[in-house]
Amino acid sequence: MRFSPLFWPIQLKGSIIYILDETKLPQKLVYIKAKDYKDACSAIKEMKTRAVGQVLLVMYVFLLSKRQGINLIKVAKAINATRPTLAFKFLTDMVLSWDKSNSPLDKCILGFLEMLKQGRIKQAQDTANLLKDADVILTHCNVSGLMPLIAEFAKQQGKKISFYVTETRPYLQGSRLSAWELMRARFPVTIITDNMVAYLLSLGKVTKVIVGADHLTQNGDIANKIGTYQIAVVAKYFKIPFYVLCPPPSKLKSGKEIEIEIRPGNELKIYQGLYLAPKQVKAYYPAFDITPAKLITKHIYLEV
Repeated sequence: MRFSPLFWPIQLKGSIIYILDETKLPQKLVYIKAKDYKDACSAIKEMKTRAVGQVLLVMYVFLLSKRQGINLIKVAKAINATRPTLAFKFLTDMVLSWDKSNSPLDKCILGFLEMLKQGRIKQAQDTANLLKDADVILTHCNVSGLMPLIAEFAKQQGKKISFYVTETRPYLQGSRLSAWELMRARFPVTIITDNMVAYLLSLGKVTKVIVGADHLTQNGDIANKIGTYQIAVVAKYFKIPFYVLCPPPSKLKSGKEIEIEIRPGNELKIYQGLYLAPKQVKAYYPAFDITPAKLITKHIYLEV
């Protein structure tokens, strides 16, 4: 089975963590180096890595910090302060509990990462089982290598599927990442702008919507890249199944308790040094929105 580079975008080699710089794709496939938890936290804040890459980076940085003799509570606090919407505290508390139990931390973390890898593969298999031949899937943002893997499993089942990918503004994870990895795996993919979704679905060109989630609450609400909520509403209107690839649920009861990250306004106004709007205009950029469980046809869970 071939994996997209985005499926497992972080590697620990010796005393260096190599991070696939997702901001450089699709022009360059390059890795940046993190030598300690401060470098890792900067990579998260600057969105050099995201989605599953953040989870991997958290685990590897704890592993590296333990070897470096750095206080892990200090590391946990720094990680928890990076970005608010993903359940970082859920992850850091888990690692701290392993360390407190005097279990070998290396063994606990590496065991968790292997379960995570196998869980993601099974998640892709479970999703492929829901698909039919000739399905056309709309996806938003990027689910770290799962879309081409889903398509590969479907292909093995004799199903031909194709994709529409939203650009996913303002960071363009759809056009830069999802389209790139699907083309790389040789699956049909077409890019649309975020504001074309309702029209596209009205034409009957999409049979299923599949998105990821950065946060799942106890009642089934999810937080995902801004724009997901409106796609779910439109999919419900046109009676198109809306599937979500979910992480394990956090301790939060509902989406109302999720803190939404507000990114700097300049990330809307500036792209690669070029102003796309007047310099002095105000800009509001919530990085995520909440999709309520009642709009979700099926949660496809990650089992770890």
